[in-house]
Amino acid sequence: MAVFLLALSAACCLGLGFVLQQHAAQRAPRTDLLHWRLLLDLMRMPEWLLGTGFMVSGLILSALALNQGEVSLVEPLLATNLLFAMALSRVLTRQTLGRSGWAGVLLLGLGVTAFIVAGRPTGGGAPGGELRHWLVVGIVVGLTLLLVSLARRLPLFEEATLLALAAGLLYGLQDALTRTTTQRLGHNGLEAVLRSWQPYAVIAAGVVGLLLVQSAFEAAPLRMSLPALTAAQPLSGIACAVGFLGDRLRVTPGALVWQAAGLVAIVIGVIVIGRHPAMPGSVRDTLESIGAPPDDRPEDRPENGNGLGNGPDG
Repeated sequence: MAVFLLALSAACCLGLGFVLQQHAAQRAPRTDLLHWRLLLDLMRMPEWLLGTGFMVSGLILSALALNQGEVSLVEPLLATNLLFAMALSRVLTRQTLGRSGWAGVLLLGLGVTAFIVAGRPTGGGAPGGELRHWLVVGIVVGLTLLLVSLARRLPLFEEATLLALAAGLLYGLQDALTRTTTQRLGHNGLEAVLRSWQPYAVIAAGVVGLLLVQSAFEAAPLRMSLPALTAAQPLSGIACAVGFLGDRLRVTPGALVWQAAGLVAIVIGVIVIGRHPAMPGSVRDTLESIGAPPDDRPEDRPENGNGLGNGPDG
């Protein structure tokens, strides 16, 4: 029960933090995209600092949850951060949940439940050696670099989605390495942890992931980035946990079918919720902010494709 409470509390803090950070990042200069000065500019915004405070609280709570439970159990619960983000967004935009919103909530909840019940995540498997650690880390880092490289060739809206996917991959890896670090701390003490490479990889993944996700928040509305981030992080975290942490999932045919169905429901649920009108920067929100009539959709026009992500403050 403690793992569930910690993970859901972490998801709440992360969801609130993401909304506040994105609302501030939309006001950053476009020239800051994917540059370290973006973080320096954002540090001058009280709203972003408040959002970062929530995010850091969420990371601490998720680390506590990972210390007590398996990554493959905690990650699906962290995916519910989108529900809390939507709750705050609903207050900001005064949008009702509606059928599509409730459908996304139902899919996300059922997906998390199906995966946990069918998979019955447990630890106790033999952790992978250093070679397997480096192999999994190399694959995740390679995919991240590929996504960032592809993103730079796309319009801002599509770029935001790929940058968020890349950040999600790194955050999933960070969660798995966080569990490795906390396990080593408990078994071998602080000195052994400081001599290992994992804690420094956790910091590096967190910092680079922060830059990527803030660039995604700056490039386009939240609906283009947060669903991708929320879907990629648990998938990456579970893959890393099975790859080198020794986490085990049930592998009977029936269990595998339900686990796959649960993951698909999670992905579809976060996409449906992320594209709901209550999310900041949605089409309806953007049209209202510029005073355009509801049937006029300037974001669909090529000449305006990069300019509407800013909202009223951009």
